[in-house]
Amino acid sequence: MKIRFLGGCEEVGRSAISVRSGEKSLLLDYGVMMNHEVGFPVHIPPREIDAVFLSHAHLDHTGSAPIFYVTSSIPTYGVEPTFRQTELLIKDFINLTGYYLPFEYLDLQSMMEHCITVPYQKEIMVGNAKVSLLNAGHIPGSSQVLIESDGKRLLYTGDFNIAQTQLLPGAEQSHGDLDAVIIESTYADQDHPDRREMEEAFVNRATETVEKGGTVLVPAFGVGRSQEILCVLEAYHFDHPIFVDGMALKANRILADHPHSLRDPDLFSRAMRRAEWIDQWHDRRRAAKAPCVIVSPAGMLKGGAAVFYMESISLNRKNAIFLVSFQIPGTPGRILQEKGQFMLRGKMRKVEASVDKFDFSSHCGKGELRQALSKINSKAKIFVVHGAEDSCNNLAEWASKEAGLEAKAPKTGETVEI
Repeated sequence: MKIRFLGGCEEVGRSAISVRSGEKSLLLDYGVMMNHEVGFPVHIPPREIDAVFLSHAHLDHTGSAPIFYVTSSIPTYGVEPTFRQTELLIKDFINLTGYYLPFEYLDLQSMMEHCITVPYQKEIMVGNAKVSLLNAGHIPGSSQVLIESDGKRLLYTGDFNIAQTQLLPGAEQSHGDLDAVIIESTYADQDHPDRREMEEAFVNRATETVEKGGTVLVPAFGVGRSQEILCVLEAYHFDHPIFVDGMALKANRILADHPHSLRDPDLFSRAMRRAEWIDQWHDRRRAAKAPCVIVSPAGMLKGGAAVFYMESISLNRKNAIFLVSFQIPGTPGRILQEKGQFMLRGKMRKVEASVDKFDFSSHCGKGELRQALSKINSKAKIFVVHGAEDSCNNLAEWASKEAGLEAKAPKTGETVEI
């Protein structure tokens, strides 16, 4: 079994891994880099791919995949609602990016026509390779990929979270003996706070702000994080007005069609009924002036309805902005988090509203990553990806010294054999 790392090495973005088994070649994810410029993984000719497996819908794992459908018809496997979420995100990516993309909407549509939905645990045969998708606990439909071939067993975690959240159960951890593990390291150097305490603090701060006549803006990723925040508010019986806007509305409808992907479908259903869905400008203006909570993409404040709300609420001290999504350096959300400033009507201004950060991460933190590695059998080789350079190397070093595992942080383009 030969593994080639095409992207996501010592970086967060453009995740892509090729696995060759016998005469067949499998592609695990094919994402984009979403920093200041759009970046793509190492190119692999479509004729060299027999099947694609998408671990989940986020663009850093799927955003380059339509390139294979300009001329080809490769089967793509995943657990719904991954494909519907992927279509939503890539369509938005095509519409909004000012960067030249090597594919267009028709290629995305062709890709969707070749998607094959499978449930968790179902075995898929590609040549002599047996592939199973296991719950990853990251976003609805997210999967770990287990490949068994020629007496070898490889696990690709994708993005995963072993902790249960209001939206999802924790990731599957019963994998049996493994020969190799490709593991993410996004938060390898950072522990997350206690989830229950953070949820309570979030709801208490929201209640305090609204009861003093303020508006709380929660910029959140449209797929996954927005729905998690709505479920948290419902789980703690938040009894003030809640509005939801932007791409989150389409994502809500997708998840309503796939309740099996959620930890508590009834909680999700109540949360969706509880919130008022905004789809017109006069409702948007009304919400911006009301004591309430507004959940709206974009999570890093790079666009979307959240930017409109920032213009309306950021200069009033009684209001609050709760950052609940990861903020990439250089993004408006990161500048707001670090400097308390935001670009308003073409001018960088000091934000008067209070700014709070709540770590609602859907990735494992340092402790959970180490816990997951501690459960891996000693013969397994560990390859650490999907993290900043220090995160990848520090987790690999810990796995080698403390867990007794053979571990490394591979380089882009590197090929290994197990």
